Amino acid sequence: MKSQTDSQLASPSIRNILVLELLSRHKGAITPSKIMDELKLPKATVHRLLAYLEEQGFIIRDFDGKSYLPSLRLREMAIGVMHSTLGNQASKNILQWLNQQIEETCNLAVPDHDAMIYIDRVETHWPLRIALHIGSRVPLTATAAGKLALSQLSPAMFNRYIETATLQSYTPKTITDKDRFVEAINQIRTLGYATDQEEFIEGMIAVAVPVLNSKNEFCATLSFHAPKQRMTLERGLAHLDELRAAARKLGALIL
Repeated sequence: MKSQTDSQLASPSIRNILVLELLSRHKGAITPSKIMDELKLPKATVHRLLAYLEEQGFIIRDFDGKSYLPSLRLREMAIGVMHSTLGNQASKNILQWLNQQIEETCNLAVPDHDAMIYIDRVETHWPLRIALHIGSRVPLTATAAGKLALSQLSPAMFNRYIETATLQSYTPKTITDKDRFVEAINQIRTLGYATDQEEFIEGMIAVAVPVLNSKNEFCATLSFHAPKQRMTLERGLAHLDELRAAARKLGALIL
């Protein structure tokens, strides 16, 4: 975090922003004492800032009642920022290039709580296609993009997630057994990519890779999906090099 002058830190609005910035960078819930240590602010000030941000709906308390997490309002703001960063002509050109290589629908998505949201896409030219428009929410547990995002969590955070997760069935091939699902996520961590073989929509396959920023931090997923009758998963995996090349170019756009 950049150093702040005393006059800047004295401003309540700057302090609120610094707290939100700290929450956005912290992986998991954060305690008031951690905020005090990081921002060098008095206990009373931190509790006052947290109370205000909670009242305004930017943060929520974790289940322990003592630590804090970003709320839906803050997550929606973050998604909007990511959309504005990647939803420009440069990123669109990269998606269009990938679409030309694979000739199937290519998607850029970001995680939002229990789902992935498509923030940009380039459709296939084929008339047979899956209708998932920009803004569509798809499940974490049954899509290539969602499973890829889950694989980016630390083992501790993923274990906490899977303890309370409901593995809903969408097709006969959806993984609903938790032991099998944990095994699948561990394999994705090893491989560096995720697949969906008719787990979300019957007859659809998908492949996803992570988009990492200049600090090597996970920001989004890049994927394509196709009807199985036009492309088998084996044929889809042959496009991993193009997917990864496009993901690196997209990541370079995120400072």
